[in-house]
Amino acid sequence: MSEAPLLVERREGVVWLTLNRPQRRNALSLELLQRLEEELDGLRADRAIRAVVISANGPVFSSGHDLSEMHGRSADDYEELFGTCTRVMLGLRTLPQPTIAKVQGLATAAGCQLTAACDLVVASDEARFATPGVKIGLFCTTPMVPLVRSIQPKRALEMLLTGRPISAEEAREAGLVTRVVPADQLDGVISEWLAALLGSSGQTLAIGKHAFYDQLGLPEAEAYERAVRVMVDNAQTHDAQEGIGAFLKKTAPQWRHS
Repeated sequence: MSEAPLLVERREGVVWLTLNRPQRRNALSLELLQRLEEELDGLRADRAIRAVVISANGPVFSSGHDLSEMHGRSADDYEELFGTCTRVMLGLRTLPQPTIAKVQGLATAAGCQLTAACDLVVASDEARFATPGVKIGLFCTTPMVPLVRSIQPKRALEMLLTGRPISAEEAREAGLVTRVVPADQLDGVISEWLAALLGSSGQTLAIGKHAFYDQLGLPEAEAYERAVRVMVDNAQTHDAQEGIGAFLKKTAPQWRHS
């Protein structure tokens, strides 16, 4: 029996989703994408889960779509594959919980897309990122969507038009990666982030994450208009009042939505 393409581990309020197709360079097969979609859908209403970490087994984070599933297929097959992938990427954006990508190696095409779709990204200094579809006649059009929302258009176009891989440090400078560290320090950075996330109100984090992506790209005046409405609603929640009161009293807040 073949191994599961996705490993799921729940511990201390965090779900770890591990891509588990190292023999196929963690290519995002339709089955793997469907499993990711199922897990993300199940997490939406799970208040016990406070954060999601996506990692991968083997030396490659993800090489993108499984090309063996993309040769000589029908339009319906491609619709199903790219549609499922899109729902996964949008699911990461709309998930109430913050998402962290742990990138230990190469992330290309839809693998780079998966990285760009996460909220925080820590990468090994040996990791590389690329959108090389142009080299096989299939432009990385869907990976482009979160990529251009993470980095400047000219940098994105360089990656998309040339297919040239960029280093982890280049990716950090461009805004695709949050932090770059030696491979043996990846878990330490994630632990640092999780400590901060788990110490905050889950409700507040969900409100803030939604508001961040909602205003992204809006004209400044419209962004402020939406942000004011969010802050008015946020200020009236139990956790906001609890946090403000605790700060004034110099006590630790007791979150209702922890």
